[in-house]
Amino acid sequence: MVSKRVVVTGGTGMVGLSLPPRADYEIIRLGSHDCDLRDSAKTAETIQHLSPRYVIHLAARVGGLRSNMESKGQYFYDNVLINTNVLEACRLSRVEKVVSLLSTCVYPDSATYPLSEETIHEGFPHFSNYPYAYAKRMLDIQSRAYREQYGCNFITAVPNNIYGLYDNFSLTDSHVIPAIVHKVWEAKLGKRELTLWGNGSALREFTFADDVGRILWFLLENYNEHDPINIGNTCEMSIKEVASIICRYLHYSGKILWDEEKPEGQYRKPSSNKKLISLGWDEYSYTPFELGIRLTCEWFTQQYPNVRGI
Repeated sequence: MVSKRVVVTGGTGMVGLSLPPRADYEIIRLGSHDCDLRDSAKTAETIQHLSPRYVIHLAARVGGLRSNMESKGQYFYDNVLINTNVLEACRLSRVEKVVSLLSTCVYPDSATYPLSEETIHEGFPHFSNYPYAYAKRMLDIQSRAYREQYGCNFITAVPNNIYGLYDNFSLTDSHVIPAIVHKVWEAKLGKRELTLWGNGSALREFTFADDVGRILWFLLENYNEHDPINIGNTCEMSIKEVASIICRYLHYSGKILWDEEKPEGQYRKPSSNKKLISLGWDEYSYTPFELGIRLTCEWFTQQYPNVRGI
């Protein structure tokens, strides 16, 4: 049987590397070193040369709260260019289907919970990362517009906070879990107190990257609608609980200081994954949070210091 070729943009990032192999698909993982997706001509040339049947679009400029607040213009500019160029290149090359990742930050700051897909454009995103949020919203708009004008089967999926192996563990531009992992590890090695932002009360949903990889295959084969679809694990946890679990698996028993003068972002943003479950996805197949954290911490300690962002 001839394998169906899938190009994965951002294929050398955490989710791209967590996408499991499939015997019936040929996966080409496209990294930033392969093509600068901010360059429209190079992007179009690369997609045309690779001639994929499908594209899973994961590439983005991403980072945590601090990075988003300090580089708002760059986050908007880079992500708008990346998304615009990738979808246009896929249209020109007649790619049969594109699955693109959004983010729960696209949802309005003031919204009815749990967050459901039809409310994405019904209010202003949280001030801390609104440029990134609007760039991701435009990815949804472009996908819808291309579907209506050109008949493109372009769909979008909304994960929540993704964590796992191959993450970016930088202290300046990573997401909350890898940042805490790195900080805990350094505090342990230096035998010093640990300082984290905020007061730890903010609530977040977390999904293990391996689960997102499996869901992307599921969507490629089972979802073809114009509306976005939430795909994350909907179990909420406080940042204080997350830090405690990470400390346990990294064997750090020192004191945690909470710097309440530092921002901690939106207080909570719980999402609904009912649409995904209604398609047949098993809601009990998500990796339990403690197992995911244990696997992440084990991988980090085995690979340290040869991990991204260190």
